[in-house]
Amino acid sequence: MIRVLVADDHGVLREGLCRLLETDPEIRVVGAASDGRDAVAQAAATRPEVVVMDISMPMMGGIEATRAIVGHAPETAVVMLSMHSAECTVREALDAGARGYLLKETAGREVLEAVRAVAAGARYLGPGLRDLEAARASGDPTARLTASERRVLRLVVEGKSNAEAAQLLGLSPRTVETYRIRLMDKLQVDDLPSLVKFAIRNGLTSIE
Repeated sequence: MIRVLVADDHGVLREGLCRLLETDPEIRVVGAASDGRDAVAQAAATRPEVVVMDISMPMMGGIEATRAIVGHAPETAVVMLSMHSAECTVREALDAGARGYLLKETAGREVLEAVRAVAAGARYLGPGLRDLEAARASGDPTARLTASERRVLRLVVEGKSNAEAAQLLGLSPRTVETYRIRLMDKLQVDDLPSLVKFAIRNGLTSIE
């Protein structure tokens, strides 16, 4: 039986993760924490094999909480959940002691695979992060982007607003904004001019 502690400050997501994990007969949820400090305290009290940890939480962030938990109990495996896919963020989480890293939007039932993998002593990175590592190995920065991110990038650098891009792509403006934030995170650029320069330099737009 794999004992799991779930830590996330969003109640609906926390409860959903607990329910999902408990669909596996080999997994038992032993606690649910709403902030980093609570996660550290509950980990010390319940001694879980795995902690599923949100990276952004009040009181104490997920990375700091991971460092504290693993420092006290090195045998505890942490799977980090995050919206951020930048290599520097992933690396910081792994350096803090996390054995797994999943993007929230693609996690779903993959959380179960991640929990089983890290409990068995393996490292687990979500699909988008595997692509990031492949891109790092190949030296091609555009390989970090999904097809959807490339489409959003082209429209953004051509001057389309989130609403206009959403209409063209059949998405919601909020989804387009999420793609925009994620691709800027992946490319490690902080503003639109840098994004435009990247797109032109890598042949992702026809703007002269």
